[in-house]
Amino acid sequence: MEGNPPIMRRSALAAVAAIGSVSLLVAGCSKADDNKNDKGSGTKSAGADAATKGVVNASSKKGGTLTYEMSDVPDSFDPGNTYYAYMYNLSRLWARPLMTFKPGAGTEGNTLVPDLAEGKGTPSDGGKTWTYKIRPGLTYEDGTPITTKDVKYAVERSNFARDVLSLGPNYFQQLLAGGDKYKGPYKDKSAKGLSSIETPDDTTIVFHLKQAFQEFDYLVAAPETAPVPQAKDKGVDYVKNIVSSGSYKFESYSEGKQVTLVRNDKWDAKTDPLRTQLPDKIVVNMKVNPETIDKDVLAGDAIDLVGTGVQASTQAQVLSDPKKRANTDNTFGGRLVYMAINTKVAPFDNVECRKAVQYAIDKASVQTAEGGPIRGEIASTVLPPDITGYEKSDVYATADNKGDEAKAKEHLKACGKKSITTNISARSDRQQEIDAATAIINSLQKVGIKATLKQYPSGKYFTDYAGVPKVTQKQNIGLMMMQWGADWPSGYGFLQQILNGEAISQSGNTNLSQYDSKEVNSLLSKAIATQDDTERNSLYAQIDKKTMDDAVIVPLTYFKVLLARPQNATNLVSSAAWSGQYDYLNIGTTK
Repeated sequence: MEGNPPIMRRSALAAVAAIGSVSLLVAGCSKADDNKNDKGSGTKSAGADAATKGVVNASSKKGGTLTYEMSDVPDSFDPGNTYYAYMYNLSRLWARPLMTFKPGAGTEGNTLVPDLAEGKGTPSDGGKTWTYKIRPGLTYEDGTPITTKDVKYAVERSNFARDVLSLGPNYFQQLLAGGDKYKGPYKDKSAKGLSSIETPDDTTIVFHLKQAFQEFDYLVAAPETAPVPQAKDKGVDYVKNIVSSGSYKFESYSEGKQVTLVRNDKWDAKTDPLRTQLPDKIVVNMKVNPETIDKDVLAGDAIDLVGTGVQASTQAQVLSDPKKRANTDNTFGGRLVYMAINTKVAPFDNVECRKAVQYAIDKASVQTAEGGPIRGEIASTVLPPDITGYEKSDVYATADNKGDEAKAKEHLKACGKKSITTNISARSDRQQEIDAATAIINSLQKVGIKATLKQYPSGKYFTDYAGVPKVTQKQNIGLMMMQWGADWPSGYGFLQQILNGEAISQSGNTNLSQYDSKEVNSLLSKAIATQDDTERNSLYAQIDKKTMDDAVIVPLTYFKVLLARPQNATNLVSSAAWSGQYDYLNIGTTK
C-alpha cells in the first residue's frame, strides 16, 4: 500500500491468538500515570526508539480529545475506497475488517488476529475456498445487526465498481471465481450479487477463489471487508455518512478540512477484544502546514497522521537535542522509496533507455536530499531487506552509489538517443520527495536526459495524475516518484499491486510503470499457490531479479521513519504492520 507499510515479516500465516485489551499493557512499558515530568504537562521520556520495543505511556485512562493532523487530505475515509497505510490504520476506529493486526511493537505488530471474525479462515479445496464465522451480537452505530451479507456487499462495492470506487486495491476482483464477469452492485441489481461469495447464514461467509491463495487471511485484513449496509450505501458519497461498525462513529465530516469522531455507544467491548475506546473525541485536521504539525507534535498536542516523520528542519532540531531525541522513534518501515519508469511513455518503452536512467542516478545525493541515513539506506532491489523474499543484489551498481555517466550514455546510445526530454512527477506536500526528485533531475541532466518536475497533491496523486495512464501519456510523464510498503507482510503483499499487469487500472493505478510481464505475472500466481515458505520466498526473489533486469523501477532508499513522539499521548507503539507508524487503535491522551 502506498506510504505503507513492515519489518521482518513472515510469509506463513501468523498464528492467531485470542488477545484482550490488556495485551497493550505489556511488562516493561512506561506507565503514563507514574512518570510525570517536571512541568506536569505529560510524561518523562521513555527513551529513543522506546515505542519500537514496547508500549510507551501505557494507560487505561478514559477521556479527553485526541487530535491527528495531516498536511493534505487522504484519498478517502471510506474503508472500501482507500489505499494509504495511515487510513488502513485509522479506519479501524469506525470499520472492523474480518482480520487485523495485533497492537504490538515492531515485528510483534505483524501478528494477525481476528477482528470482526471469530478466528482465522478455514481453508479447503487446497486453498481455493475460505470460510469465516463472524462474532455474534455485532451491531452498527444505529443498533441494527451486522451480518455476513454486509461483508459480502462491502467486498462487492469496493472491488467490482471501479468506475465509482477506484482508490483501493482490487485483489478480490482478481481472485474470486467469476470476478472478471461480475459488474458490481451498482450495475447488477440482482439480490444474489457475486455467486463466489456465499453467506449461508448471517454469521458465515465463504469465499470461492479461482486459484489457491495461501495468504488469504492477510487479504481479509484490508478495510474492504469491513461491513457496509447496502441500504445506507450512496456510492462515492457514502464517505459523507459512513455507518460505523467500530468503537467510534462520525460526529461531523467537513471534506478537506476536518473530521470529528465520538464514541459509538452501540459498540460492545464484549464483542471486541482489541479496542479500548479511550478518548471521548478524536479529531482529524487536514491541510495543516507541515512545520505546524511538527510543532504541535513536539508540544504534545497532536499526532502526525500520515506517519512519514518530521520535516528536515525539525529533524535537525530533534537530533541535536538529546532530550528531544529521546522522544523520537526511528525504524525501518518495510517500504521502498523508488522512481517508477513509465514503460508506456516513449522512449522508456525501450529497455535500454530505462537502463540509462538506472545508471545515471546519483543515489547518494538522493539519500542526502531525503534526510540522510536516518531516513533510509540506499536501495538496489525492489523488495526491502525486511520483507520475506529479499535477496541482496545490485544490478546497476556504481562507485559509492553516485551513478555512472559513461554507462548511462552507453545505454542511451544503444537506445538510439543522444538526449531525452521528459517529465517527473512528485507530491507537492512531500518536501523530501520533491527534494529527491530534484536530485534525480540534476543527475539525469549530466547524461543528456532533461526532466522537468511536475508536482501534484497527495490526495489526487493516484486518482487524477500519476495513477491515471491517460494523463501520464498526455503529459509525457516518463518518471514518477513513489513510496511503497507491503499490503501485508510477504513478498506477494509487497509486489502484487506494483508489478502485476492485472493490477493496472485507469484511475487509482499503483503499477505506475504499467509493467505487464508474462513471466512476472506467472511467477506471482505460482508463488501465492505455493504452500512451502522457502519455495515461495525463492519465487519472490526471482520476481525481484526479473523486474530489475527489465529496469522498470529505480530503487532509491529502503525507507526509515523518524517519528516525534507526543508526550501527552498514551499507548504509543510503533508497529511494523503500519510502516513504523504508531498503531492508532488504542491511543489515548493525558489531557
